[in-house]
Amino acid sequence: MKPWLFVIGIGEDGLAGLSAAAQRLIDDAEILIGGERHLAMLPEDDREKLSWPSPLSELVSRLTEYRGQRVVVLASGDPMHFGIGATLARSIPPEEMLIVPGLSAFALAASRLAWPLERVEMVTLHGRPIGRLALSVYPGAKILILSHDGTTPAAVAAYLTARGFGDSRMVALAHMGGPKETGIKGRARDWSAETADFHTLAVECVVGPDARFLPRSGGLPDDAFTHDGKMTKREVRAAAIARLAPFPGALLWDIGAGAGSVAIEFMRAAHHARAIALEPRLERRAMAAKNALDLGVPELDIREGEAPEALADWPAPDAVFVGGGVRPETLALARRALKPGGRLVVHAVTLESEAVLLAEHQSSGGELTRLAVSHAEAIGPYHGWRPAMPVTQWAWVKGSIGETRMDDGGLLPV
Repeated sequence: MKPWLFVIGIGEDGLAGLSAAAQRLIDDAEILIGGERHLAMLPEDDREKLSWPSPLSELVSRLTEYRGQRVVVLASGDPMHFGIGATLARSIPPEEMLIVPGLSAFALAASRLAWPLERVEMVTLHGRPIGRLALSVYPGAKILILSHDGTTPAAVAAYLTARGFGDSRMVALAHMGGPKETGIKGRARDWSAETADFHTLAVECVVGPDARFLPRSGGLPDDAFTHDGKMTKREVRAAAIARLAPFPGALLWDIGAGAGSVAIEFMRAAHHARAIALEPRLERRAMAAKNALDLGVPELDIREGEAPEALADWPAPDAVFVGGGVRPETLALARRALKPGGRLVVHAVTLESEAVLLAEHQSSGGELTRLAVSHAEAIGPYHGWRPAMPVTQWAWVKGSIGETRMDDGGLLPV
């Protein structure tokens, strides 16, 4: 089928900044869709013009009704970079669309600041919580932020200052590429400037002596999470993340998620990694939601239920972690559901759960490890080692159909 939907990126310079081909697509359109400021750039005529409703999903779901007509969507900058193009691509087949990108706000901002884009953290806070910054704030970081509105710089400044990055340099670049372009500079700790709603915020992070930031590597401090004590502790959690081997776009099932620490660290460890957390207790689901928001991964999918019954119809995972409710039926379902090359990691602290893992190891291979951690604590005027409860870890890697593969490369029949 020939394209009927044309998505055109447009800048502050309006129609004059478009190529002749893009202008021809607009001239030939029967239906024009865009924001109010985009539609205001067009000449007055009798063609149907639709502005984006709220919520945006209402019009996206109706777009297929226009199939067979020539529809042009006007978008800001590059429609495929945090733009409407990516949203439309989830519903419209690529062969039915033609996307004509303009310069993205990130490209324009980087050119103004002479920042190499490949070394820049790119974040959108448009309709997103401020906590998304948690993954991008670290000493020396350069961050470009698509702001929600004029209040965003003050919110970002307060966020940075509260975490010991108050000396960070900020620049609000408004209306880039047009006659109203402005740039407002300041430090986070004393930011007070008023900013236009339509702007991109640049931040160069400067670390202070009391700065607090969290790495993406596994093993965050336990006090980084809100929890009731029943969670996978730091050293054991780091070992689990290493075995689960997160990669960009990977999906984790976290069964018996508790406060969500393993799922959250899995998502933090790789760009666009995803996780579904299963937790039967309401209070722990609430803690997991708060932790996900605070630690920069608000997309964590938290679900109520018990395994294995609640796992029906879940999307196939790349990794599964079982930290509670170790049952043979749950492990069997997880093994079947995993994609080839997927990893299953299970932790047991009771003798009963340990017996299940021993049986699984004997029948299916993998690696069985006992993790014992002790911390130095005061004993009167002296210090001694106080051991935590040991954890038995079973790690299993799914090979191609009909075989399993141990981490050392050995093959075992299913």
